[in-house]
Amino acid sequence: MIWITRHHRRKYADTSSLLKWLVRLVRWSFHLLLLALIVDAFYIALIWPDWDRLAVGLAPKSRFISDYQHKQRRDRKLPALRWQPVTLANIPSDVVRAVVVAEDSRFYQHDGFDFIAFREAMNHNLAEGRFVLGASTISQQTTKNLFLSSARNPLRKWHELILTWGMERRLKKRRILELYLNIAEFGPGIYGVQAASYAYWGVSVSALTLDQAVALAASLPSPKKHNPNTRSERFNKRVVKIMGFMRRFDHEWHERASRRADRL
Repeated sequence: MIWITRHHRRKYADTSSLLKWLVRLVRWSFHLLLLALIVDAFYIALIWPDWDRLAVGLAPKSRFISDYQHKQRRDRKLPALRWQPVTLANIPSDVVRAVVVAEDSRFYQHDGFDFIAFREAMNHNLAEGRFVLGASTISQQTTKNLFLSSARNPLRKWHELILTWGMERRLKKRRILELYLNIAEFGPGIYGVQAASYAYWGVSVSALTLDQAVALAASLPSPKKHNPNTRSERFNKRVVKIMGFMRRFDHEWHERASRRADRL
């Protein structure tokens, strides 16, 4: 009987010690999480852009472009940087439409995050058993290219989401698209549609044909391997796919316009 009582006391003491340890662990974890959030909030405040300044003028040099320049200075074998920002007024509608259709067909409908595309991409990745498709919108890509690094980690993605939220509320869709078209990578050392037009066809972006506009869009999102110079199998398939999307979009647009005209 005495042995049973002592046994229960030891068991109770062990349980009590375990509970105290768990409470301390939770308390310290909460404090560390709170500290991490404070530090991260301070970091975001430091990198928070001047949206009013970003809303006007030619597209500024992005973080990705600056990083490439740094790499090119260390490795002279890399192609020289090509980047010539232009206004959206100088970019043909075919180029704009092709890029939107290829990269973010619901760009004008969402507020920076396309949850439909995310769900579709995740379902496809699960079916494939590997990460094949992403679901970053043009707004998210613009934020990443402008302000962040190419690192693939949850913290960088978190910063991307916060900055995208801010950009969508401070900049117009037209301006976001203008920024993206001027800083997106279209080949080794080639950034923006103007530099890409000169690099691949020797003409200004304003002179591009529909086929050339589609070819530019098909370079995304893997421009180093798949572009108008490499003409890889994947690139050619993407050209056909984008052209099909554009024709279907035009057909649907004309049908909606006809229905609206009939109602007038």
